[in-house]
Amino acid sequence: MTVSDLKRSAAADPAPPAGLSPELQALWFTKAGRWEQAHNIAQDIPTRMGSWIHALLHLIEGDTGNAGYWFHRAGRSAVGTGQIDAEWERIAADLLRPA
Repeated sequence: MTVSDLKRSAAADPAPPAGLSPELQALWFTKAGRWEQAHNIAQDIPTRMGSWIHALLHLIEGDTGNAGYWFHRAGRSAVGTGQIDAEWERIAADLLRPA
């Protein structure tokens, strides 16, 4: 799967493709505009990646203070609300990068 495939699926499909990791499911729901479902998944991922996704979700919500906390937990520099789409792309690319 590519970043473009993930975006296309989120725009067209009623549910994420089978077999996605929780991280990719959270990103799928984020891109599909289903914040609550994305947040429910992300808050249960106890890794830096989970914190990065969690930060993005709070940025989307407009809670920049909380987003900053989660960016810090992820070991990432905080970004502004004008960079939401680019940050989603960075996270997706990181997750989909071949091992």
